[in-house]
Amino acid sequence: MIQARTICATTVLLGATLVTAAVPAVAAPPAASAAATACPTGWGSTEKAATAATSESVRNVRTGRNDCYDRMVVDVPGAARGDLGYSVRYVDRLHQDGSGRHIPVSGGAILEVRVTAPAYAPDTGAATYPARSGRPLPGVDLTGYRTFRDARFAGSFEGDTQLGLGVRGRLPFRVLQLDGRLVIDVAHTWTGAAAR
Repeated sequence: MIQARTICATTVLLGATLVTAAVPAVAAPPAASAAATACPTGWGSTEKAATAATSESVRNVRTGRNDCYDRMVVDVPGAARGDLGYSVRYVDRLHQDGSGRHIPVSGGAILEVRVTAPAYAPDTGAATYPARSGRPLPGVDLTGYRTFRDARFAGSFEGDTQLGLGVRGRLPFRVLQLDGRLVIDVAHTWTGAAAR
């Protein structure tokens, strides 16, 4: 009788030990899936600018989402990378060039985007980008964006096109000059961690 109880107790203890040893190996997630996407850091939030100009016209403004940032692209077909001048900076309020009129932009912070390219044909004055001063950018829907809140057309005056980009807060951003387009990326966070 004692021998049967000893065998039973030993079997129960041995089974419990095997189950306990097996559980952590089965429950632990793979290391690769636990790692978070690393986002670029070091962009900063101070003004970024490049001196250049083009007579090519702004044709479109579009936006997109990324794991690490929201993106605005200003399309200027025919403009070479080195000919796309710009100034992108945080402002307290957006004021239209020429008139000084205040253009309300929603969000916790406002980026003023200036591109040294007209939104009209220089020889005729006809609009090449169908936007209206003070109105949201045509075709831009910011629903579901983590950082962008609003995008407004301020105007195009003396060869410069001015936009207002409302963002969640004063976040780091970068500007890229590419052939035919200017790209503005605004990070989701300051920490370099991807959004979940």
